[in-house]
Amino acid sequence: MACRISELVLGCREPEVLSRFWCEVLDFVELGREEDGSIEIGPREGFGGAQPTLFLSRREEPEPGKPRLHIDVNATDRDQEEELERLLKLGARPADIGQTGEESWHVLMDPEGNEFCLLKTRLNPL
Repeated sequence: MACRISELVLGCREPEVLSRFWCEVLDFVELGREEDGSIEIGPREGFGGAQPTLFLSRREEPEPGKPRLHIDVNATDRDQEEELERLLKLGARPADIGQTGEESWHVLMDPEGNEFCLLKTRLNPL
């Protein structure tokens, strides 16, 4: 195993409303908040556990032609740069969504153009 899904990122207008809803549905707790109003929720053990977290990313409107949900993955048996190289060889392509270059993650597209992110932290394979 080389990657695990660590978070699902959902673009939404009202993270607070969705946070309350999904916390009740999934028995999750709030794990953190961003300055822009985005909220991360997940199991009580937090990020990196057996279940992925749900990151409710504040967006006024969905971007045309872009899904509201994308996957974040973390390497489990190598560092981020080695995993990036492996993913590119498998057919992933870098995606430019306006990053500054200072991010700790890489934005990629799968072979059909679906965006996903490779995060920095290595997780246990479970």
